[in-house]
Formats: sequence, C-alpha cells, structure tokens
Amino acid sequence: MSQTSPSGPLAASAMRAPPGVLDGPIAPTLLRLALPTIVVLVVQTLVGILETYFVGFLGTAALAGTALVFPVLMLMQMMSNGGIGGGVASAVARAIGAGRRADAEALAWHAVVLAIALGAVFSLAAISGGPWLYHAMGGESDTLAAALTYSNAVFAGSIPLWIVALLSAVLRGAGNVRMPAVVTLAGAILLVPLSPALIFGFGPIPRFGVAGGGVAVVIYYLIAMAMLIGFMRSPQSPIRLTIAPLSGRLFRDILGVGLLSAIGTVQANLTVALITAAVGQFGANAIAGYGLASRLDYLQIPLLFGLGTGLVTMAGINTGAGQTARATRVAWTGAAIAFAVTETIGLAAALFPTAWLGLFTDAPPVLASGTLYLHTVAPFYGVAGAGMALYFAGQGARRVLAPLLAGTARLIVAAGVGWLAVATWGAGLSTLFVIVAISSVLFGGIIVAATIARARSETGAAPAIQASAAE
Repeated sequence: MSQTSPSGPLAASAMRAPPGVLDGPIAPTLLRLALPTIVVLVVQTLVGILETYFVGFLGTAALAGTALVFPVLMLMQMMSNGGIGGGVASAVARAIGAGRRADAEALAWHAVVLAIALGAVFSLAAISGGPWLYHAMGGESDTLAAALTYSNAVFAGSIPLWIVALLSAVLRGAGNVRMPAVVTLAGAILLVPLSPALIFGFGPIPRFGVAGGGVAVVIYYLIAMAMLIGFMRSPQSPIRLTIAPLSGRLFRDILGVGLLSAIGTVQANLTVALITAAVGQFGANAIAGYGLASRLDYLQIPLLFGLGTGLVTMAGINTGAGQTARATRVAWTGAAIAFAVTETIGLAAALFPTAWLGLFTDAPPVLASGTLYLHTVAPFYGVAGAGMALYFAGQGARRVLAPLLAGTARLIVAAGVGWLAVATWGAGLSTLFVIVAISSVLFGGIIVAATIARARSETGAAPAIQASAAE
C-alpha cells in the first residue's frame, strides 16, 4: 500500500497523527513515543523497590505480607493500564487514524465513567475478600495481619488509580506521552520522602508501619488525578475532557479490546497468585524469596508497558488509517526491541542473582529460594518479552484473542500443573520453578506463532519481517 500522497480517511488522519506514525522509519518513532514512559515508569518502579527496602526493616512477616498483596495490586494496575487502559488507548488511536475526532473526544468521558465503576468494584472486592484471599495464598498470623493492613490502605484509593490510568491511556492513544510521563515522574519524586515518612514516622507524622506505604500511594494518585483532569480541561490537551452523552457504541469500542485484555491481565496475575500459594507450601522464607525474585519480573513491566504504549498508538493509528501492512511491521519491530532488552535482564539476573536479592535481605533461606527462581526462570525472559510486545501491538490493531489463549495456556501449566505438582505429587521448589519457566516459553511462543500465521495470511510473513528489519 502506498504511503505517499494519502487521500480520504488517511489524509484526514495524517493531519492529526503524531509525526512519523503513518510513514517513515518505524524504530525511531516507536522509541520516541516509548522512551518518556519507559524512563518515568522505571523511576516509579525503583521507588517501589525502595519502599520494599524500607518495609524490610519491619521484618520478614512484613516482607511476606506485602509479597502476598503485590500480585493483587499489580492485577489492578495492569488491568487499569494495560487491560482496560489498552482498550481506551486503542479506541482513541483508531478514531484518530480514521479521522473521527468527535469520537476521540467523547471516549475520554466514557473512560472516566468506566474508571469510577471499576475502581469501586476493586475497592469493595479487596477489602471484603482480602482475609480469605491472603489466607488462601499462604498468609498466617503476623504475615496475614501485615498483608491485610497494607491491602486495606492501598485499595482504599482504587478509584483515583483507575481515573489516572484511563485518562493517561486517552492521552497516549492520541500520541501525547509527555503529560502522563510528567505526572508519573512527579509522583515518584513525591513518594521518595513520603513513603518512609509514613512507614516510620517523621516529626508530626505518626508511624503507620506497613500501612504507610499504601497511604503514600493513595496520596500520590489523588494528586495525579487532579493534575490530569486539570490538564485535559485546558486548551493544551490534544483530547479535551468534557461531559458527553454516553454511547453503547463507544463503550463497545473500548471494551471490545479492553475486556479481552483485562481477562488476560486477570490470567497473568491469577497465575502469579497461584504460584505464590504453591510457594507458600514451603514456608514464609520461600514466599519472601520468591516475592523478591519475582519483583524482577515486574521490573520489566515498565519497560514493556512503555514500549507497548508506543506500539498501541502506532498500530492503532495505522490500523484506523487502513495501513495494516505497516501496523504489522510496527509489531515485529517492537517485538525485536523487547526481546533484546528483557533477555539481557534475564541473563544478568541468572548469572548474578545476589546482586538483586542482596539489596533487600541477607537471610540465607530467603536468598536460597530467590536464587533458585532466578536461575531457573530468568533465562527465558526474552521469549515472554517478545510475546508481550506483540500483545500490545495486537491491542492497537484490535486483535487480542491470541494473547488471551496464550495466557490461558500459561495459567494451566504454571498454576494448574504447578499446584498439582506441589500439593498432590510432592514436588519440590525447583520442580515448581521449572514448570513456571516452561509456561513462560509457551506464552511467548504462542503469540509469536499466531502473529506469524496472521502475517502470512494477510501480506506474507517474510516481506513484513524483511521490511521491518530494513526500517
């Protein structure tokens, strides 16, 4: 398909798309869209690591308790940012690509309505179901008490978190990555002094203990929400936030991608929760070690999500403009970048596990279980990373069935087979982690294979891949 002298919808969309999205080299434009988000999310993740460091001073029970909450918190963050948020960004990008400016504007208000509803659901579910859930995941006595204290604090702010996530998705779908990045960076700077002050107490601020970290997160999201709403009500915003009549068509445009993506995030975090429960059969030290090691898995999420925001925008706008071949090349370029970065992290972690784990603890039993996990699972980070990149590109193109099936396979193998191996067949921790590694390869492999098959059916895989490499 020619990309010169566009006409019709393509001409209209070209006037609104960010520079380089519809034509020109792919990798530079993708990185330009992705890097601001990657930088600030890495900073934010490092702040979370710092919080874990501070919580470590409260003892192993506090560490294990926050490890139990972490998969549930990540479920909400991943669902709001990458699940429903991915559906929002995809809908906005496709509307802009097709020249449907009015729809793009109205989608912002629909995103707010969804955020309020889903945030309320998460608050109620986490607070009412927390005691059962964290006990089922292996929490007992002091560990369970710490988990409930932290969980109740952080999930009290679910609605602001959802509003921030979905409004950020609206802006990213329109190609504005700067404002969400500024808000996230400001929050990271705020949390550096606020989190330890609330955990340990400082001056007139009382000591909240493990709840302090959760309170700090809620304060951040309240401030971030006010910043985003203020910006999107101003003339500087590419998408203006105004109250609009609700439309079932626009909700379907969001949820057609967002619901399947949200199910995928549920699968991913349910997988982690069930693995955590299986690890819990080996005691608090094993939970703490696994929790610290698996945080390195989550450290890659800002990298992949930052790259994914660029992929959703570029794939979505090109799909909306009818440029499916270029959307495919965008997907392969992103997958190659993701593989290179995540595989480098995985090999480094497998070779030098204590360089990561030693930041948080020097307890030999905790170090042993964490090292075992990194030796076994980390070498396969690259395959899962490439699959995640293709998943984000699929969101932009409104094709998320293959990632959903891949997530189902990972859940069955890692959580189902893994749990049976431990609880029924008496397998050890090393066998459980081998099963987890196999499930990661299966997840990435299914998405890669599905993308290749789709490319062959549409334009031919070899030309698409060769064109991607050339750009």
